[in-house]
Amino acid sequence: MATPSLRILVTNDDGIHAPGIFALKQALDAAGHAVTVCAPDRPRSASGHSITLHKPLRLHEVTLPDGTIGYGASGTPADCVTLGILDVMTNQVDLVVSGINHGPNLGWDVTYSGTVSAAMEAVIIGIPALAVSLASYEKNIHWDGAARFAALLAGRFATHSLPPATLLNINAPNLPQSEIRGVRVTTQGDRQYVDRLEKRHDPMGRPYYWLGGKIHDKEAAEGTDVKAVGQGYISVTPIHLDLTAHAFLRDLRAWGVEEMP
Repeated sequence: MATPSLRILVTNDDGIHAPGIFALKQALDAAGHAVTVCAPDRPRSASGHSITLHKPLRLHEVTLPDGTIGYGASGTPADCVTLGILDVMTNQVDLVVSGINHGPNLGWDVTYSGTVSAAMEAVIIGIPALAVSLASYEKNIHWDGAARFAALLAGRFATHSLPPATLLNINAPNLPQSEIRGVRVTTQGDRQYVDRLEKRHDPMGRPYYWLGGKIHDKEAAEGTDVKAVGQGYISVTPIHLDLTAHAFLRDLRAWGVEEMP
């Protein structure tokens, strides 16, 4: 039996002209889904979950490489999800897929990621969502494995559902599809950046700063997204929007904070 067609909104944070979003669209099209693209009109990487409140948003048609029409927006990835669901697709959306990001969104990267935040915004609105990333910054990227898996997983939403306030965060290694070792369901890993701030001086002697850093080279724990991708697997991590540290609630009450004046 063929998988039923889903109405899918595709977005990203690399911009509507990025190759990753087109690879994703092609794979979803080939799987028979009805795909609408609404994405930032320029790169918005590491924008997190910012939204635009103090200036108007603009939306314009963009001709994609296959000749179809997408929609470029002046706002953030989260803005694009709101515009795409509520205006472009008039609430007729079954699934939002954000990506394919050029670069990893592993571990604590999700707190910075516009790709993941777009999926979070969909979940807040009430639409199930996937975030898809290719865990490499190299110029030569193998999009096919991540795109194919995202399309296969999207098809599961015809018969499966996610728990409330939950999305799936997918990261794929930069390998040819034939060399990807498989898929692992994972937990969120621990990715810390060191040397994050570089201070320089301009010709007038005034300081300026570059933010960036490199990954701490400690060993990743088994079962995490970081470990799985490093071993050549696609990782699938369920992410929950409830950030409460539930295991600590009783200990925190033992501090006596509820009795403080």
